[in-house]
Amino acid sequence: MPGSSHLRKLVFVSYAVGLILATQLVVGQDLPNEPDKFDDNTLKLMDVFEFELVTDPQISPDGRQIVYQRNQFDKMTDQRVTSIWQIDENENHLPLLSGSANFSSPRWSLDGKRLAFVTNRNGSNQIHCYWLDSKRQTSLTRVTESPSSITWSKNGEWIAFTMRVPQKKNPMVALPAAPKGAKWADAPEVIDRVRYRADGRGFLPRGFSQIFVVSSSGGTPRQITSGEFNHSGPICWADDDQTLIFSANRHPDHDYQPANSEIYEVSLATRTIKQLTDRLGPDRGPAISEDGNTIAFLGYDDKYLGFQANKLYAMNRDGSNVRELIGNLDRNIGSINWTASGQIVFQYDDHGDTKLAVFDSSGQTSSFANRVGGASLGRPYGGGGYSLSKNGVVSFTLTSPYYPADLARTTVAGESPKRLTQLNKDLFAFKKLGEVEEINFKSSHDGEPLQGWIIRPPNFDPAKKYPLILEIHGGPFANYGSRFSAELQLFAAHGYVVLYMNPRGSTSYGQKFANFIHHNYPGNDYEDLMSGVDEVIAKGYVDQKNLYVTGGSGGGVLTAWIIGKTDRFRAAVVAKPVINWYSFALTADMYNYFYKYWFPGLPWDHPEEYMKRSPISLVGNVKTPTMLLTGTADYRTPISETEQYYQALKLQKVETVMVRIPGASHGIASRPSRLMAKVAYILKWFDSHREE
Repeated sequence: MPGSSHLRKLVFVSYAVGLILATQLVVGQDLPNEPDKFDDNTLKLMDVFEFELVTDPQISPDGRQIVYQRNQFDKMTDQRVTSIWQIDENENHLPLLSGSANFSSPRWSLDGKRLAFVTNRNGSNQIHCYWLDSKRQTSLTRVTESPSSITWSKNGEWIAFTMRVPQKKNPMVALPAAPKGAKWADAPEVIDRVRYRADGRGFLPRGFSQIFVVSSSGGTPRQITSGEFNHSGPICWADDDQTLIFSANRHPDHDYQPANSEIYEVSLATRTIKQLTDRLGPDRGPAISEDGNTIAFLGYDDKYLGFQANKLYAMNRDGSNVRELIGNLDRNIGSINWTASGQIVFQYDDHGDTKLAVFDSSGQTSSFANRVGGASLGRPYGGGGYSLSKNGVVSFTLTSPYYPADLARTTVAGESPKRLTQLNKDLFAFKKLGEVEEINFKSSHDGEPLQGWIIRPPNFDPAKKYPLILEIHGGPFANYGSRFSAELQLFAAHGYVVLYMNPRGSTSYGQKFANFIHHNYPGNDYEDLMSGVDEVIAKGYVDQKNLYVTGGSGGGVLTAWIIGKTDRFRAAVVAKPVINWYSFALTADMYNYFYKYWFPGLPWDHPEEYMKRSPISLVGNVKTPTMLLTGTADYRTPISETEQYYQALKLQKVETVMVRIPGASHGIASRPSRLMAKVAYILKWFDSHREE
């Protein structure tokens, strides 16, 4: 059982990684050194900079050309670099827009002759246009905020987009001006909004997202919507090219009902807004049929459940005759598009696999592609994207456990998908990855079927015994699957067997499975996760003396919960956790959401409910050496949660260290150096607690 006998090792680890209380680590300076092994063909930390991946594939209206955003990583700036590449029907693969700037969001005009895109080439993000025949390009906007959700009108004369409009407010008090040359302290900041900060964005500037249109020849954008509401894409142009369809939460209590959006239309001529849907719950993602008579959209009737799956709806163009289209698919539907013949293509997750499917006029649904995703480089989450041509050809991001997102093509009719790129072939030609095996088993709690995956170390020898890392996903309403994961492959390359799985509460198994944890999280996830560990141990190649556990966000919650219930793990790394649901509910960036969807009410009305589900309630049981790892700019699970647990463990005299990632938000691994740091510190902690 891990305990104080590891004091000597703790001294070594503290020296090696420079961890002391109240000391903030500087990533890159304190990163543990990685031994040089030039003859080793396994992944190394610096290989993180070599990965490339496809995002935002966009197929031309005639289906003959595809453009996509190519993502690479710059060692000198520690940032993602994006360019736009093109591949034609003969599979000629060429850079279209690249250079020292970033290029993103390519969008075809409906005649296929022009491409709108966003670039910061002139110093700020602007909409540009590229002519395919002449290969000329020009800037269309000179705006002061970043445009998004760009959408061509049907006649090609206009481009609609969304953009934040700053809002000014007079200061609460008028202070005397500082004398010329004086260096006074910064003025106080006054916060009076419900939502004033967001993870990854920090403290929010005043303003709201509005819809604009600009001529496709360039000029002055015209603001179409107004008011203290955020208006979001996708934006649809009606057939008259004088009306836009969009989603927004324009209710007076939108701050307190954050999920209650509707579908609206707005006239360009009069800027008059008409509401088309009206129910409690989110209505979003509108798409208009080719004949202009029907609007499809996503949403659900809000019952304040922890997880509620998007359903597919349709209504007449005027908002009448709202009907649900697919009643028998118990999955979360996303990203809808109409075919020219009146079918609806959509994306959904099923048993850890992201699929594309089509709903036809006869009411039938059929899947025509899977393994969509790969855009989440760090861990094997769902995601990815696709686009649809007029003739039913589809481009999409394709992944597997052995490569991040590549570009692929298929058809709605079910033509076998074809992989068009192998962006990481140059790297993986001389790098050996860990083999991934899917496992299916049952929970010891109630026999509920469960799904997981094992990654075995490269050059695996079944006659040997290997240490095991249980890595737990966040969310908690999310899913892992047969997708590439740089983090987990790096664990395996270091000699660990890695188990990742989808315990109850995970998505892609239906609403009942996800809502096993409704007002009950952590619930019986513990039994599910231990059942997975036992399943792998039964295979005979795991060293039961060297079991380790880690996870981030919801996975951090479950890691802290696990070590409060068992001592079977030699060490744990609790990343960006919630430790005290009461404090979390009042400090997280989405505090206007969590208390009513994840709990039965406000924390002061239900203190026992919040405390009994908090890992802090089990801290008196913890004996496992524990590292805590969180970004200092995390506003989703604020670092105060980590600090509470660190100090509680110290008071319990449990061996513990706290790793603070300067400036990192909840997505710690958003920059390559931070992904490396996360993996390196986890491995260092586990290695230092290995029993030989």
